[in-house]
Amino acid sequence: MAVIRPFRAVRPVPELASKVAALPYDVMSSEEARGMVQDNPYSFLHVDKAEIDLERNIDLYDNKVYEKARDNLKGMIENGVLREDEEPRLYIYRQVMGERAQTGIVACASIDDYLNNIIKKHELTRADKELDRTKHVDYCDANTGPIFLTYPAVAEVNGIIANWITREPVYDITAEDGIRHIVWIIDEVKTIEQLVDLFAQVKYLYIADGHHRSASAVRVGQQRRQSKPDYSGEEEFNSFLSVIFPDQDLYIMDYNRVVKDLHGLSADEFMAKVADLFSIKKHEGSDPYKPQNKHQFGMYREGQWYELEAKAGSFDDADPVARLDVSILQNNILRPLLGIEDPRTDKRIDFVGGIRGLKELEKRVDDGMQVAFSMYPTTIQDLMDIADAGKVMPPKSTWFEPKLRGGLFIHKLS
Repeated sequence: MAVIRPFRAVRPVPELASKVAALPYDVMSSEEARGMVQDNPYSFLHVDKAEIDLERNIDLYDNKVYEKARDNLKGMIENGVLREDEEPRLYIYRQVMGERAQTGIVACASIDDYLNNIIKKHELTRADKELDRTKHVDYCDANTGPIFLTYPAVAEVNGIIANWITREPVYDITAEDGIRHIVWIIDEVKTIEQLVDLFAQVKYLYIADGHHRSASAVRVGQQRRQSKPDYSGEEEFNSFLSVIFPDQDLYIMDYNRVVKDLHGLSADEFMAKVADLFSIKKHEGSDPYKPQNKHQFGMYREGQWYELEAKAGSFDDADPVARLDVSILQNNILRPLLGIEDPRTDKRIDFVGGIRGLKELEKRVDDGMQVAFSMYPTTIQDLMDIADAGKVMPPKSTWFEPKLRGGLFIHKLS
């Protein structure tokens, strides 16, 4: 069963929270981040992407980057931008995007739960990215970015949250993208104990987003255990920073594909081969075609949208990975027809998150790419089914919105 722990968050003073809060380090380039922090010395990107405060040509994995992150974090604390709570707390983090809201508990999750698969994964990690975040956590002596976890909703937890958010929040800020970020502090011991007990009845937690951050946090915890063999289990390095949302709140957007060429096929040859495994018809609307159900796809090429639907028998419906739409597209078009064996590394394919809109696909193709595919979003149930089966999703299967903001909560390891 799942273990959660209250912790003493290091967090912004209220009057600076809007300036500190920043998008995750991995959703922008270093150059984009430099532009974002212009005239804002408080942005948490100075910690999470510390290369922006060093020479432009520096190796992103140079130890100077991690040293700068450590020094910037220390400076934000010493200068009173960030302060540490005096007692361990739980927190509520609510994000509002348009008509939607997702509300989660901010807590520390157990590295043992991660190692014992109580916290389930659905993605592989890359060694270079994992090492990068491991060094970042180790140098900063802190989890600076929360892991995005989910779980099957529990009515009693929902009830506690619903009651608590009637109180005055400590932060209520609206970011430049229009998304509201609202935070409450749970400072009643009885309520904290209730939530800890309720999560102790939750069988599994699932990583929605943040596989590299979680793997890195666990690796640092293991290293600290090795250096302190008489550890008690109560040390902060035995847990990592998380925001835990009920599954019913989460929204996965489509994660679309665009391909540079037809791998030597003529247009007619390509369309004929697609028709072997998919029904095809021209889309008559003036807007891009957005699939409305699983196993439906949009295809855009030469100024025309087509509606595709996978034919029966073209995939294994009993396999939770094979029946994913991203797998159907990969196994029936991208690999056999377009020669894309590994979408992680092939330079001929690009991925466009649904937040960019389907017009972005049209633009890419009109500007020189050859074909684009719009997708029906992967569901939270798909994610859980695959994690429960101990399997791995194909790359670029999920695009969660809104993104968690960095800098609102930091968890110190010592």
